[in-house]
Amino acid sequence: MREINQTITAVKVKSAEAEETEAANAPTTNLNENIQRPEMLIGSTYKIKPPISDHALYITINDILLNQDTEQEIRRPFEIFVNSKNMEFYSWVVALTRVISAVFRKGGDCTFLVEELKAVFDPKGGYYQRGTGIFMPSVVADIGHTIETHLKTLDMLPSSEIDAHQQAYIQQKKQAAMAEQQSEQNAFPATASKCAKCHQKSVVLLDGCATCLNCGDSKCG
Repeated sequence: MREINQTITAVKVKSAEAEETEAANAPTTNLNENIQRPEMLIGSTYKIKPPISDHALYITINDILLNQDTEQEIRRPFEIFVNSKNMEFYSWVVALTRVISAVFRKGGDCTFLVEELKAVFDPKGGYYQRGTGIFMPSVVADIGHTIETHLKTLDMLPSSEIDAHQQAYIQQKKQAAMAEQQSEQNAFPATASKCAKCHQKSVVLLDGCATCLNCGDSKCG
């Protein structure tokens, strides 16, 4: 306890209302459930095109500005939406985006979502991301990778620092993986259609029956 050596000349009791006003005007370092959604949010939209889908997925992450127009202004993710013409993913995509948005608005550290989503594996197999050659074990993992990219732009996650030797090695592996994937795609006729079982464009007509040249699935049993 601090000892008071000077004479007390005046005493003022701070009211509860004054304390609430002071707390409301204090800089906010993170989101909480008391922060209401403003009329306008700043958004970024990312496009991913999984080979297992005929249509792209458009991932929109909207951010809120905390302490706007002050030196303590920061930008934090507030909500996420995923849109696609592919209705196959509709139900779980809606559920996933609602849960992620709730975690964003709850406040605190939301970066754990990245590793959790990237760790989801599809039992049907993963794929190499177009343009980068990065292996994605599932569409959910691809969404997690997109969130990771977004959080890095907000300085919520550190940017990956890779030296020249690692970059050359990764580039070599990417080219080999993409060449292998291209070779697999070219192994089937150009007129082949997509298989509902293995998701490869390898279904052709054999003796009048739709048959997959990759996994052997046949409509004629």
